[in-house]
Amino acid sequence: MIEFIAANQSNFMIKNNFKYYYRNVKILISVLCFALTVTTAEASPLSTSGSAILNNQYSQQDHFTEVLNFARDTTETLHGIPLQFTEDLKERTFTYFWEIVDSTTWQTDDRYPTKSFTSIAATGFALPAYIIGIENEYITREKGAERVLNVLDWLWNSPQGDNPEGVAGYRGFYYHFLNYDTGTRYRQVELSTIDTALLMAGVLTSQSYFDDDNRVESRIREIADSLYSRVEWDWAMDGNTTMSMGWHPETGFIKAQWEGYDESMILLILALGAPEHYIPKGSWEVWTSTNNWANFYGYEHVNFGPLFGHQYSHMFIDFRDIRDGYMRDKGSDYFENSRLATLANRAYCIDNPGEFKGYSENIWGLSASDGPANETRVIDNRTVQFRTYHARGAANGYTEDDGTITPTAAGGSIPFAPEETLKALYTMKEKFGDQLYTKYGFLDSFNLTYSEEVWFNTDYIGIDQGPILIQLENYETGLIWDILRENKYIRKGLEKAGFTGGWLEKSVK
Repeated sequence: MIEFIAANQSNFMIKNNFKYYYRNVKILISVLCFALTVTTAEASPLSTSGSAILNNQYSQQDHFTEVLNFARDTTETLHGIPLQFTEDLKERTFTYFWEIVDSTTWQTDDRYPTKSFTSIAATGFALPAYIIGIENEYITREKGAERVLNVLDWLWNSPQGDNPEGVAGYRGFYYHFLNYDTGTRYRQVELSTIDTALLMAGVLTSQSYFDDDNRVESRIREIADSLYSRVEWDWAMDGNTTMSMGWHPETGFIKAQWEGYDESMILLILALGAPEHYIPKGSWEVWTSTNNWANFYGYEHVNFGPLFGHQYSHMFIDFRDIRDGYMRDKGSDYFENSRLATLANRAYCIDNPGEFKGYSENIWGLSASDGPANETRVIDNRTVQFRTYHARGAANGYTEDDGTITPTAAGGSIPFAPEETLKALYTMKEKFGDQLYTKYGFLDSFNLTYSEEVWFNTDYIGIDQGPILIQLENYETGLIWDILRENKYIRKGLEKAGFTGGWLEKSVK
């Protein structure tokens, strides 16, 4: 091991670049620690049952040999993928969040270059993105803190009320999309419970990270606490055992409820951990009671079709080795569940029952994304219903597939299946070049079946950029996970949901 480190120190010195050396040593250490936690189920794509996950560890010698082999691979490549690519992808995607922002409200655009409105969920992803920028030395801590304070200060002072127009939110929740310049409700969109939760996850990340004793960072912590405490999660239950997906001032609560496994895991945890307007403790058990545990393409897990549902909560919370009652009964955890869901999505694409062009072991990934058009076409003597923005995915009881691949599907799952996802991203970049990979990283999606000229999206989408950046950083350094391990509200929410084990057993600093 000493020989290995010394050899690579020499290699780094040849590069004569301290920043490059420092970052890659951090990645090496992180990946070593990450790999040392791998179980037989995590290491083998053939392992399909959750009940086997807590048993059958590798022999210590075999496991350590695999870790060393992997470590040797991380100095210049990551699972055979050039580190230059992952570093370039990270910086380009960060730059999206740094540059694409409404300079009046400091909220993040829903998409670019198409200008439509800002997105509170994209802003929730931008806040940890700024922290990633600081830690990677793309920006200074001072500049990052100033930007975060601008975001939070505007949110806190934005107009609130039950009026249908002229306000940004109500009862601590925010409207899904906001107008440029004024930051008020865009058209008649809903007051969104899940998008507010994703925003608050970013707010709490900022609260825990900016811990210096100065005016700016003290103010960040103060406003973050006030924003989170102001959300009336209990009101959104509307007297039910599950939470409504949203509310309209014109018609009241949306009838659709958050039930069963999906992206709302972070919503429930935040609502349980709230200091004032928390929801009943038993809400988590009600939520999990409708989970769809089933086998799909040989992978037995809690199913949900679009991969974003297996990613969003994991961008903020490290679910490795912590388990609620549901997962204790299954002998699994939610991190492992997302790994299996990712591999099942990939297996479906490789099988390609829809016979769409381009699908392969390294061109795959179904999730919510833009698509070419809302129209039906006859392709090779079969009728295909194409769609624009749509929740594409594949799972037990759910198949929405029109041949559209989105890079965020693989990118948001990097920690779960690093080899398969990084190879997919690199293959897409190399194969399609600047048709898909440009100034801010990956454009949102592409479809090789739609026409002979093929279709590549011309837009980036904020909520699809976020998972790529945050999950790549989490895989390399665990940055965002480590920050929120220290947040008292996150810990409280997890504990009230019945999570135990792992890092939850360790005391907060």
